Amino acid sequence: MFKLALCQLKGSYDKNESRETVRKYVTEAAGNGADVIVLPEMWDCPYSNDYFREYAETENGETVRFMSELAAGLGIYLIGGSIAELDGDKVYNTAFCFDREGKIIGKHRKAHLFDIDVEGRIRFMESETLTAGDSSTVIDTEFGKMGIAICYDVRFPELFRRMTLDGARIVILPAAFNITTGTAHWDITMRARALDNQIYFAANSPARDEDGIYVAYGNSCVVSPWGDFVAHADEKECIVYADIDFDYEDSIRNQLPLLKHRRPELY
Repeated sequence: MFKLALCQLKGSYDKNESRETVRKYVTEAAGNGADVIVLPEMWDCPYSNDYFREYAETENGETVRFMSELAAGLGIYLIGGSIAELDGDKVYNTAFCFDREGKIIGKHRKAHLFDIDVEGRIRFMESETLTAGDSSTVIDTEFGKMGIAICYDVRFPELFRRMTLDGARIVILPAAFNITTGTAHWDITMRARALDNQIYFAANSPARDEDGIYVAYGNSCVVSPWGDFVAHADEKECIVYADIDFDYEDSIRNQLPLLKHRRPELY
Protein backbone atom coordinates (compact mmCIF):
# COMPACT_ATOMS: atom_id res chain seq x y z
CA MET A 1 0.00 0.00 0.00
CA PHE A 2 1.16 3.53 -0.68
CA LYS A 3 -0.23 7.03 -0.23
CA LEU A 4 -1.07 9.05 -3.34
CA ALA A 5 -1.57 12.81 -3.34
CA LEU A 6 -3.12 14.93 -6.08
CA CYS A 7 -2.26 18.64 -5.88
CA GLN A 8 -5.22 20.60 -7.24
CA LEU A 9 -3.75 24.07 -7.58
CA LYS A 10 -3.86 27.22 -9.68
CA GLY A 11 -0.94 28.15 -11.89
CA SER A 12 0.11 31.65 -12.84
CA TYR A 13 1.32 33.60 -15.84
CA ASP A 14 4.61 33.86 -13.89
CA LYS A 15 6.55 30.58 -13.97
CA ASN A 16 8.45 31.40 -10.79
CA GLU A 17 5.20 32.02 -8.95
CA SER A 18 3.77 28.76 -10.29
CA ARG A 19 6.86 26.87 -9.12
CA GLU A 20 6.59 28.29 -5.64
CA THR A 21 2.95 27.24 -5.49
CA VAL A 22 3.94 23.74 -6.58
CA ARG A 23 6.75 23.63 -4.03
CA LYS A 24 4.32 24.59 -1.26
CA TYR A 25 1.75 21.94 -2.15
CA VAL A 26 4.21 19.13 -2.88
CA THR A 27 6.12 19.81 0.34
CA GLU A 28 2.88 19.69 2.32
CA ALA A 29 1.84 16.44 0.66
CA ALA A 30 5.23 14.85 1.31
CA GLY A 31 5.06 15.99 4.94
CA ASN A 32 1.73 14.19 5.24
CA GLY A 33 3.29 10.94 4.10
CA ALA A 34 2.52 10.86 0.38
CA ASP A 35 4.81 8.56 -1.59
CA VAL A 36 3.55 9.54 -5.07
CA ILE A 37 2.55 13.15 -5.69
CA VAL A 38 0.82 14.40 -8.83
CA LEU A 39 0.56 17.85 -10.44
CA PRO A 40 -2.16 19.08 -12.82
CA GLU A 41 -2.07 19.50 -16.58
CA MET A 42 -0.19 22.60 -17.84
CA TRP A 43 0.40 23.89 -14.33
CA ASP A 44 3.06 26.41 -15.40
CA CYS A 45 1.44 27.64 -18.62
CA PRO A 46 -1.87 29.37 -19.37
CA TYR A 47 -4.04 26.80 -21.14
CA SER A 48 -4.24 28.46 -24.54
CA ASN A 49 -2.68 28.03 -27.97
CA ASP A 50 -1.48 31.61 -27.58
CA TYR A 51 0.93 30.56 -24.83
CA PHE A 52 2.05 26.97 -25.44
CA ARG A 53 5.03 27.79 -27.67
CA GLU A 54 6.01 30.85 -25.65
CA TYR A 55 6.15 28.86 -22.41
CA ALA A 56 7.63 25.67 -23.89
CA GLU A 57 10.93 24.32 -22.57
CA THR A 58 13.18 21.44 -23.49
CA GLU A 59 13.68 18.33 -21.39
CA ASN A 60 16.84 19.99 -20.07
CA GLY A 61 15.01 23.20 -19.21
CA GLU A 62 14.50 24.96 -15.90
CA THR A 63 11.06 23.54 -15.15
CA VAL A 64 12.13 19.91 -15.54
CA ARG A 65 15.19 20.60 -13.37
CA PHE A 66 12.92 22.18 -10.77
CA MET A 67 10.68 19.10 -10.65
CA SER A 68 13.67 16.75 -10.54
CA GLU A 69 15.24 18.63 -7.63
CA LEU A 70 11.90 18.78 -5.80
CA ALA A 71 11.40 15.01 -6.10
CA ALA A 72 14.96 14.29 -4.96
CA GLY A 73 14.87 16.79 -2.12
CA LEU A 74 11.67 15.33 -0.68
CA GLY A 75 12.42 11.71 -1.60
CA ILE A 76 9.12 11.18 -3.39
CA TYR A 77 7.86 10.03 -6.77
CA LEU A 78 6.61 13.05 -8.67
CA ILE A 79 4.25 12.81 -11.62
CA GLY A 80 4.84 16.29 -12.98
CA GLY A 81 1.36 17.03 -14.34
CA SER A 82 2.23 18.36 -17.76
CA ILE A 83 4.17 21.22 -19.27
CA ALA A 84 4.70 22.50 -22.78
CA GLU A 85 7.78 20.62 -24.03
CA LEU A 86 9.88 21.97 -26.89
CA ASP A 87 11.61 19.37 -29.04
CA GLY A 88 13.16 20.87 -32.15
CA ASP A 89 10.44 22.97 -33.70
CA LYS A 90 7.62 20.90 -32.18
CA VAL A 91 5.71 21.54 -28.98
CA TYR A 92 4.20 18.69 -26.98
CA ASN A 93 1.94 18.52 -23.95
CA THR A 94 4.20 16.32 -21.82
CA ALA A 95 4.05 14.66 -18.41
CA PHE A 96 7.51 14.05 -16.94
CA CYS A 97 7.78 11.44 -14.18
CA PHE A 98 10.52 11.34 -11.54
CA ASP A 99 11.67 8.77 -9.00
CA ARG A 100 12.80 9.43 -5.43
CA GLU A 101 16.25 10.43 -6.67
CA GLY A 102 14.86 12.92 -9.16
CA LYS A 103 15.64 10.77 -12.19
CA ILE A 104 13.24 10.86 -15.14
CA ILE A 105 11.67 7.38 -15.26
CA GLY A 106 9.28 8.14 -18.10
CA LYS A 107 7.39 10.81 -19.93
CA HIS A 108 4.08 10.83 -21.73
CA ARG A 109 3.27 13.12 -24.60
CA LYS A 110 -0.48 13.70 -24.91
CA ALA A 111 -1.53 11.37 -27.71
CA HIS A 112 -4.98 12.76 -28.48
CA LEU A 113 -5.25 16.48 -29.16
CA PHE A 114 -8.41 18.36 -28.20
CA ASP A 115 -9.73 19.75 -31.47
CA ILE A 116 -13.33 20.95 -31.31
CA ASP A 117 -15.21 23.50 -33.38
CA VAL A 118 -18.83 23.98 -32.31
CA GLU A 119 -20.21 26.80 -34.42
CA GLY A 120 -21.23 29.78 -32.36
CA ARG A 121 -20.12 28.22 -29.06
CA ILE A 122 -16.49 27.16 -28.82
CA ARG A 123 -13.47 26.60 -31.01
CA PHE A 124 -10.34 25.10 -29.52
CA MET A 125 -7.82 23.40 -31.80
CA GLU A 126 -4.78 22.13 -29.93
CA SER A 127 -3.31 20.76 -33.14
CA GLU A 128 -2.75 24.32 -34.36
CA THR A 129 0.12 24.53 -31.87
CA LEU A 130 0.77 21.12 -30.33
CA THR A 131 2.04 17.88 -31.83
CA ALA A 132 0.49 14.59 -30.69
CA GLY A 133 2.55 11.97 -28.92
CA ASP A 134 2.79 8.51 -30.42
CA SER A 135 3.05 6.07 -27.52
CA SER A 136 1.31 4.48 -24.58
CA THR A 137 3.22 5.15 -21.36
CA VAL A 138 3.70 2.80 -18.42
CA ILE A 139 6.39 3.54 -15.82
CA ASP A 140 8.04 1.22 -13.30
CA THR A 141 8.05 2.16 -9.61
CA GLU A 142 8.84 0.32 -6.39
CA PHE A 143 5.08 -0.11 -5.91
CA GLY A 144 4.34 -1.52 -9.35
CA LYS A 145 3.61 -0.29 -12.85
CA MET A 146 1.72 2.96 -13.38
CA GLY A 147 0.11 4.20 -16.57
CA ILE A 148 0.32 7.87 -17.47
CA ALA A 149 -2.05 9.72 -19.79
CA ILE A 150 -3.19 13.32 -20.24
CA CYS A 151 -6.71 14.80 -20.34
CA TYR A 152 -8.36 14.08 -23.72
CA ASP A 153 -6.56 10.73 -23.87
CA VAL A 154 -9.18 9.51 -21.38
CA ARG A 155 -11.86 9.61 -24.10
CA PHE A 156 -10.21 6.65 -25.85
CA PRO A 157 -10.67 3.49 -23.75
CA GLU A 158 -8.43 1.35 -25.95
CA LEU A 159 -5.38 3.22 -24.65
CA PHE A 160 -6.20 2.31 -21.06
CA ARG A 161 -6.88 -1.33 -21.84
CA ARG A 162 -3.47 -1.46 -23.49
CA MET A 163 -1.80 0.04 -20.41
CA THR A 164 -3.63 -2.46 -18.21
CA LEU A 165 -2.48 -5.35 -20.39
CA ASP A 166 1.04 -3.92 -20.17
CA GLY A 167 0.85 -4.27 -16.39
CA ALA A 168 -0.39 -0.88 -15.14
CA ARG A 169 -2.10 -1.21 -11.74
CA ILE A 170 -3.06 2.45 -11.57
CA VAL A 171 -3.41 5.14 -14.22
CA ILE A 172 -2.62 8.75 -13.41
CA LEU A 173 -4.26 11.41 -15.56
CA PRO A 174 -3.36 15.10 -15.32
CA ALA A 175 -6.42 16.70 -16.93
CA ALA A 176 -8.08 20.07 -17.41
CA PHE A 177 -11.68 19.48 -18.45
CA ASN A 178 -13.72 22.64 -18.94
CA ILE A 179 -16.94 23.34 -17.05
CA THR A 180 -19.20 22.02 -19.81
CA THR A 181 -17.44 18.70 -20.40
CA GLY A 182 -16.53 18.33 -16.74
CA THR A 183 -20.08 18.67 -15.51
CA ALA A 184 -21.32 16.20 -18.13
CA HIS A 185 -18.58 13.59 -18.28
CA TRP A 186 -15.81 13.91 -15.66
CA ASP A 187 -17.07 11.58 -12.93
CA ILE A 188 -18.57 8.94 -15.18
CA THR A 189 -15.51 8.76 -17.46
CA MET A 190 -13.03 8.32 -14.60
CA ARG A 191 -15.20 5.65 -13.01
CA ALA A 192 -15.61 3.83 -16.32
CA ARG A 193 -11.87 3.68 -17.04
CA ALA A 194 -11.25 2.26 -13.56
CA LEU A 195 -14.13 -0.20 -13.66
CA ASP A 196 -13.49 -1.51 -17.17
CA ASN A 197 -9.88 -2.32 -16.38
CA GLN A 198 -10.15 -3.07 -12.64
CA ILE A 199 -7.47 -0.55 -11.83
CA TYR A 200 -7.12 2.51 -9.64
CA PHE A 201 -7.65 5.67 -11.64
CA ALA A 202 -6.43 9.08 -10.45
CA ALA A 203 -7.43 12.26 -12.30
CA ASN A 204 -5.72 15.50 -11.28
CA SER A 205 -7.25 18.79 -12.44
CA PRO A 206 -6.10 22.36 -11.91
CA ALA A 207 -8.22 24.25 -9.39
CA ARG A 208 -10.93 26.40 -10.90
CA ASP A 209 -9.90 29.98 -11.64
CA GLU A 210 -12.93 32.00 -12.73
CA ASP A 211 -10.62 34.83 -13.80
CA GLY A 212 -8.26 32.62 -15.79
CA ILE A 213 -7.95 32.36 -19.55
CA TYR A 214 -9.25 28.77 -19.27
CA VAL A 215 -11.68 27.78 -16.51
CA ALA A 216 -10.96 24.22 -15.40
CA TYR A 217 -13.60 21.99 -13.83
CA GLY A 218 -11.52 20.89 -10.84
CA ASN A 219 -12.97 17.86 -8.99
CA SER A 220 -9.73 15.85 -8.89
CA CYS A 221 -10.51 12.31 -7.84
CA VAL A 222 -9.29 8.78 -7.21
CA VAL A 223 -11.44 5.81 -8.21
CA SER A 224 -11.07 2.25 -6.92
CA PRO A 225 -10.96 -0.90 -9.11
CA TRP A 226 -14.60 -1.45 -8.06
CA GLY A 227 -15.57 1.91 -9.55
CA ASP A 228 -16.09 3.76 -6.26
CA PHE A 229 -14.65 7.17 -5.47
CA VAL A 230 -12.12 6.80 -2.68
CA ALA A 231 -11.31 10.52 -2.79
CA HIS A 232 -12.94 13.48 -4.51
CA ALA A 233 -12.27 17.23 -4.45
CA ASP A 234 -14.50 20.18 -5.23
CA GLU A 235 -13.32 23.01 -7.46
CA LYS A 236 -11.05 24.80 -4.98
CA GLU A 237 -7.31 24.50 -4.35
CA CYS A 238 -6.58 21.46 -2.19
CA ILE A 239 -4.64 18.23 -1.86
CA VAL A 240 -6.50 14.97 -2.42
CA TYR A 241 -5.09 11.92 -0.61
CA ALA A 242 -5.81 8.25 -1.20
CA ASP A 243 -4.32 4.97 -0.01
CA ILE A 244 -3.65 2.71 -2.97
CA ASP A 245 -3.93 -0.99 -2.12
CA PHE A 246 -2.98 -3.40 -4.90
CA ASP A 247 -3.93 -6.38 -2.71
CA TYR A 248 -7.49 -5.05 -2.82
CA GLU A 249 -7.15 -4.68 -6.59
CA ASP A 250 -6.09 -8.34 -6.81
CA SER A 251 -9.11 -9.40 -4.76
CA ILE A 252 -11.45 -7.55 -7.10
CA ARG A 253 -9.85 -9.19 -10.12
CA ASN A 254 -10.12 -12.64 -8.51
CA GLN A 255 -13.77 -12.22 -7.56
CA LEU A 256 -14.83 -10.79 -10.92
CA PRO A 257 -12.18 -11.91 -13.43
CA LEU A 258 -13.05 -9.59 -16.29
CA LEU A 259 -9.55 -9.49 -17.71
CA LYS A 260 -9.31 -13.29 -17.75
CA HIS A 261 -12.66 -13.53 -19.52
CA ARG A 262 -11.61 -11.37 -22.44
CA ARG A 263 -12.14 -12.83 -25.93
CA PRO A 264 -9.44 -11.04 -27.93
CA GLU A 265 -10.01 -13.37 -30.86
CA LEU A 266 -13.43 -11.74 -31.25
CA TYR A 267 -12.49 -8.08 -30.94
